[in-house]
Amino acid sequence: MRILVTGAAGFIGSHVVDRLLRDGHQVLGLDNFNDFYDPAIKAGNLRDAHLNDGFELVRGDILDTELLETLFARFRPERLIHLAAWAGVRPSIETPEIYEAVNLQGTVNLLQRCREDGVRHIVFASSSSVYGDRQTIPFRETDDVSNPISPYAATKAAGELLAYTWHHLFDLNIHCLRFFTVYGPRQRPEMAIAKFTRAIDAGEKITVFGDGSSARDYTYIDDIVDGVVASVERVDGYRIYNLGNSTPTPLSLLVDTIAQGLGKEAKIERLPMQPGDVSLTYADITRAQAELNYTPTTPIEDGVVRYIKWFHNH
Repeated sequence: MRILVTGAAGFIGSHVVDRLLRDGHQVLGLDNFNDFYDPAIKAGNLRDAHLNDGFELVRGDILDTELLETLFARFRPERLIHLAAWAGVRPSIETPEIYEAVNLQGTVNLLQRCREDGVRHIVFASSSSVYGDRQTIPFRETDDVSNPISPYAATKAAGELLAYTWHHLFDLNIHCLRFFTVYGPRQRPEMAIAKFTRAIDAGEKITVFGDGSSARDYTYIDDIVDGVVASVERVDGYRIYNLGNSTPTPLSLLVDTIAQGLGKEAKIERLPMQPGDVSLTYADITRAQAELNYTPTTPIEDGVVRYIKWFHNH
């Protein structure tokens, strides 16, 4: 298949691209290489992809409607995997305007392009953040998500609504995938596991927000990619799926696991919980297991060891 991947140079996007190429697909990657973190890191993420004749990269923005029109007309994708977004919960509180522009207007631009060019199968990257700070666990796709607590989460919830609207009006087949705290090689440098690993390895203090009891459903990148690929192969109608590990890990245990993997002591500075942070995420993956054959296989202990090995090699 000919598959267009937005956000192709990012952490998740680059892994998805590599997997699609290994599976024999033709892939057009689109990424604007913004400076949310070092663009050179993103360029390195696609080093292997560039060795494959089935891959093409375009540096451009999903807000550029003329570019999208040109790309769709030339490449004629059969599937769209829409991963491009302005990421991060805490930064979205400081600069919500760019989240609204990229995550909402950019998504509308792509939905319109798919509608007009007959691309009828779309996978959209949503987020576990849409669930807000809820205590009823595990989180199910049927839960109310009308109370997001950050602009980022609000844009992802709105993206799901936009996807449903284009499905309803124009019969587009769309899967919305709610990712739960993805980690692994190429992880964005500002994310917790990456930051903690760098600091502990260097003997520096790490900042822990709260008392360490907050927990996340950390999900290894290979498991997420399995879910994305299963979705793009099966996308039909409109569906929402949780892609998580279904095993929340307390923050204190995560820090201990990283420190043990590095063979070093974690020096901790504690600060209050930050605005926009939630106390718990916990994915019910029953629907994804039944309909996508999604079965995560990487416990946090194994995933952290793999990440540390990659960290030392890079």
